[in-house]
Amino acid sequence: MTHTGTPYYASPEVWMQKPYSSKCDIWSLGCVLYEMAVFRPPFMNFDLKSLKRSITSGVYKRIPQPYSALLDNFIHECLVVDPKQRKSANELLES
Repeated sequence: MTHTGTPYYASPEVWMQKPYSSKCDIWSLGCVLYEMAVFRPPFMNFDLKSLKRSITSGVYKRIPQPYSALLDNFIHECLVVDPKQRKSANELLES
């Protein structure tokens, strides 16, 4: 139930102050991979209230070409708002 780390990578469940599991790390992985490809976080706002709204909505621009559809899909599978629908690390490795 603690809140530490970079707010740009915090999962929706952390922002909504709900219990969270290791799937919040999958969310953060998606954010980091996105930033490595695009050079900015997928959710970016200038104030915390707007950032929370962006993250909990889950709406972001997909990564551009020349990146593969496979990478784009992997990131998309990490950035699923509902943690029950978000894949685990094992599920991501199997897909």
